[in-house]
Amino acid sequence: MLPELEKILSDKRLKILFAGIGNVLKSDDGAGVYICRKIRNSSRIQSLCAEVSIENYIGKINKLKPDILILIDCIDIDSPAGTCKFLQADKIRDMTFNTHNISLKKLKDFFEMPVYILGIQPEKIDFGENLSYIVKEVSDKIINLINKQEVSHGY
Repeated sequence: MLPELEKILSDKRLKILFAGIGNVLKSDDGAGVYICRKIRNSSRIQSLCAEVSIENYIGKINKLKPDILILIDCIDIDSPAGTCKFLQADKIRDMTFNTHNISLKKLKDFFEMPVYILGIQPEKIDFGENLSYIVKEVSDKIINLINKQEVSHGY
């Protein structure tokens, strides 16, 4: 599904922090938060639900000192709804959504570790608390991928 993410997850030496970004009141924009709420935390994999204010967690994330930070967010990647992309933060176009106060590309400069973006193309970002079917289905696959790695390594 996401070979670059699978490669990072399979390296059991890495401590990985997933941060869920998005507005849970704007349908698919809440996918990052939905995913992070369902990640099983362990000594190697942690999650943090930052919602719409990731900038408020910069100090906390840097104190946690993960080897890799993965920001999960719905982003417009000009693809069909539910499409996922795993990118280094500096490879993403400089964009700011209405639900974010700072662009994801600029945000990486505030962290002391490599930053990646796991972006999901939304189907809808209208007001509403439910993810669209396609984005929920993809989100559940991502959750299973992350949680499966932990179980397979016995953490």
